[in-house]
Amino acid sequence: MRNKQQTTPWKKLSTLITALVCMTAGALVAAAPANAAASGLLDVTCVPPSSGTTTYTPPLTSTSQVVTSTQQWQFGPCVSTSVPALTSGTVSAVGAPRARSCLELLDSGSATRTIVWNTGQTSTISFNYTTSVAGAVLLFTVTGTVTSGLFAGDSVVATQTGPATDILLCTLGLGQVSSIYGLFTLEITSL
Repeated sequence: MRNKQQTTPWKKLSTLITALVCMTAGALVAAAPANAAASGLLDVTCVPPSSGTTTYTPPLTSTSQVVTSTQQWQFGPCVSTSVPALTSGTVSAVGAPRARSCLELLDSGSATRTIVWNTGQTSTISFNYTTSVAGAVLLFTVTGTVTSGLFAGDSVVATQTGPATDILLCTLGLGQVSSIYGLFTLEITSL
C-alpha cells in the first residue's frame, strides 16, 4: 500500500507535466501560421485553369537539331489582396534558335520572364527552375523573385504539371515532342 501511495503523486505530477508540454506544443503549432502570415503576405495567387504551353519548331527528337521554342503562359483566375482589380496575366517568350533534343527537357536552369497583368501593369520575374518526371507526370517548378514592376521584391513560386508521355517516348527514341502543355499554380508573396 505504501508504495502505491508514494507513486501516486509522481504519476499525477508526470501527467500534469505531460499535459503542460502538450498544451505548449499545441499553442506553438497554432501560432505558427500567424507568424508565417506576419512575415509575408500573399499578394497574388493564380490557380488552374491557369496553364502554360511551350511549342518547338521543328519538333524535338532524341537527336540534337536547331529548334526555336515559343512559350505562352496564361494565368487566371487570379486573386490579389493588394490589387483587387488584378484577375489574370500572360507571359509570351520566344527563345533564340539553338541546338536541342528532347533529352534536355528534364533539366534545370534560370530564366527571366515578364508577366503582363490584365490591369496593364507588369511584373518581371527572375527565377530558377527544375523539370522532372514522376510516373507519367511532368513537373516544372519555379522559384524566384519579382525584380521589377508590380510586386517588386516579392518571392515567386510556381508549379506546372502536365502529361509526360511524349517526353518519355522521345527520350527512348520512339517519338518527338512538338509541344508541352500543363496546368499552372502561381503564388507571389511579399517578404
